[in-house]
Amino acid sequence: MKILVVEDDAINLKLMNIVLSSNGHKIFDSDMAGTALEKIKNEKPDLILLDLVLPDIPGTELAVQLKKDPSTSKIPIVAITGYPDRFKYKEIVLAGFDAYLVKPINTRTLVDMVEGLLPPQKLEDLNTGLV
Repeated sequence: MKILVVEDDAINLKLMNIVLSSNGHKIFDSDMAGTALEKIKNEKPDLILLDLVLPDIPGTELAVQLKKDPSTSKIPIVAITGYPDRFKYKEIVLAGFDAYLVKPINTRTLVDMVEGLLPPQKLEDLNTGLV
């Protein structure tokens, strides 16, 4: 499965990259929303892990934009934040996120959570080595 990780913290980005790629996922990354849009257009990810605090625009704004666009509206998006008090669950849901993770990322549950958001065909492809 192709996963885009949009995260401006190099340590968190590396951690998610290692955990997910070691479980058979192909990872693309970006540290800003602007470059993430270009990667989404070119790579067509199956899932997006999106930090809520980015240097250019908030992750919530990017999520709203992606969910309004018919070409990206079906891509599951996971909100990631180190500031759970700043971003309330209701705001995350209204922005169109499909799941919510609080940093520090729990590496033991990350893969299960990500794979739980995939359609059955994508999981089957992952298990047979087709992706």
